[in-house]
Amino acid sequence: MLEKLQEQVRAATAAGTPLRIRAGGSKDFYGNASRGELLDPRGYAGIVAHEPTELVVTARCGTPLAELEAVLDAAGQMLPFEPPHFGAGATVGGCIAAGLAGPRRPSAGGVRDYLLGAKLLAGGGEVLSFGGTVMKNVAGYDVARLAAGSLGVLGVITEVSLKVLPKPVAEATLRLELDQAAALKQMNDWAGQPLPVSATAWHDGVLRVRLSGARAAVAEAQKTIGGTAVDGGSFWQGLREQTDAFFAGEQPLWRLALPSTAPALELAGAQLIEWGGTQRWLRSDAPAAEIRARAASCGGHATLFRGGERRDVFAPLPPPIAAIHRRLKAEFDPAGIFNPGRMYEW
Repeated sequence: MLEKLQEQVRAATAAGTPLRIRAGGSKDFYGNASRGELLDPRGYAGIVAHEPTELVVTARCGTPLAELEAVLDAAGQMLPFEPPHFGAGATVGGCIAAGLAGPRRPSAGGVRDYLLGAKLLAGGGEVLSFGGTVMKNVAGYDVARLAAGSLGVLGVITEVSLKVLPKPVAEATLRLELDQAAALKQMNDWAGQPLPVSATAWHDGVLRVRLSGARAAVAEAQKTIGGTAVDGGSFWQGLREQTDAFFAGEQPLWRLALPSTAPALELAGAQLIEWGGTQRWLRSDAPAAEIRARAASCGGHATLFRGGERRDVFAPLPPPIAAIHRRLKAEFDPAGIFNPGRMYEW
């Protein structure tokens, strides 16, 4: 199957034909509208290696994400960044290319923090290998991590090695009734204390906090935080997969990345806040320029995550950063065939 993918890439490069990399299509909504001839990598699948004692797993791009997580779960392990599936067709390659993380992101880290190595099918049809299967890698710049969140614009992610972690022994979810300003203050206060907080979410006057870790640590943190203990399993899953009622409907969904200390936003529309205040979801029909200006004034940026016109979805890059992006694109994909326009029009 890998040889067929290479042949398709070589032919597309020679003809200058754009390629639209798409596996299960669960992230089709994310990014600018894609175009080009379909390149489907799902046939290149399978878990290459899993070393539970070494906390490392290696899998090919077409491996269903659910299959990988089932193998890890059987070993009492997990992908710490809790990647959302957004559909049954989610694959390992799509998970890395999208670079999206779930509720545990602020405490555990993001996708690229656990990406130890990657193989990339580049524009010339060659397969490039970066990184390895250990955390300590001093062989130059960590190119593998460029694949995380690249949306396929650099090439086809064919294989990845990921660090995994043991599942927590105990978890508990607490519910507190607070307004937005008080919730933001509370989340920032918790961040400065040695508490096993693994997720937070505020919406419509209710703040939920998830605790994860040793039983004694979770029990002690419950006493410190207070609130009411609730069953949070379905809530956090609904937040991770965006099946919660907040995300329903066609109204544009914006994701604002802000400093945790940014104040409550005065923007039209409903808001849901997670990641200790650094990720704020906004359902709003307000003009994009208004939303982006407000995010920038707080030291952050805004992405049109879902809905609306799929054009200029991501915040414009400063010229020096854009220049780096252009050079990377030219290095890995000199013919410009991979997912043209998916991230930025150029």
